[in-house]
Amino acid sequence: MTTTADTDHSPTNNTWRIVLNPDSGSADHAERVRSLAAERGYTVRETRKAGDAATFVSEAVSEGVTRIAACGGDGTVHNVVDGLGRADALGEVTLGVLPGGTGNDFADNIGVESIDHAFELLESGETRRLDLGVADDELFTNSCIAGLTAQTSAETESEMKQRFGRLAYVVAGLQTVREFEPLRVEIDAEGASGTDAERWSGEALAILVGNARRFTGAGGQANVEDGLFEVTIVEEMPTSEMLTEAAVQRFFGGETDRVTHLRSDRLRVTSHEREQIEFSLDGEMREHHDLSMTVRPKALAVVVGERYDPSP
Repeated sequence: MTTTADTDHSPTNNTWRIVLNPDSGSADHAERVRSLAAERGYTVRETRKAGDAATFVSEAVSEGVTRIAACGGDGTVHNVVDGLGRADALGEVTLGVLPGGTGNDFADNIGVESIDHAFELLESGETRRLDLGVADDELFTNSCIAGLTAQTSAETESEMKQRFGRLAYVVAGLQTVREFEPLRVEIDAEGASGTDAERWSGEALAILVGNARRFTGAGGQANVEDGLFEVTIVEEMPTSEMLTEAAVQRFFGGETDRVTHLRSDRLRVTSHEREQIEFSLDGEMREHHDLSMTVRPKALAVVVGERYDPSP
């Protein structure tokens, strides 16, 4: 068994550099990744602490590496992509995604089904240029959310994720909903091309801003090549009404009085409270009183799977 943190097979700059989070998800994927990488001559760098992913990305870019893969959950992908942005390398590097987390939402949205499938795609998969979101100065790939959903993500412990997988978020949600105080906010959204700007003000249970993720209709993948966010605002409502509202929106795509849906390339969320709002950027928790979000169109080349739909 490999015991070192890094595995180096003296790659050229044209081979893949893998940034591996060995502790993500159920923490049972690392040995398989090391083995498949060794067979192909890829270098693996393993994160041990916060900031490692960005450091490894910076090192790879300085060495002229042009293909970097993130192995872990959505948070690992987020940290690798944000590292690419801070290294000013978005235009120079192709990103691969190896799903090793609990939810793996971004991997699923781009059609990557498993670790083995991801390695196949690194060799022969299609590359597309996808949009990225920017929250103030931090990049995100999948979504930026605030409110009940973000708090649920923050309160879902790693041990619970390993034990229950996706069900861990449901358990945490049921524990959180009874105590959650709605967000008093103002949201300004610049309209899509040819449409007017919109303003929403009130008490929100959740603010869901999707780049690669859609929160209404059938859910799943959003259009990651249209230069627009999918924005869903869920107003404060009695607990007894939440399931009905969620079911109508998610499964039937119908409009309801308590759910607002917008499409925008520029968004600003401002709190009416003294306290900061907790946001989840691809599962990474941040606090802001005001947060501005913009789309960076087709900013990054990403290897996608056969199921990826450019226009879902």
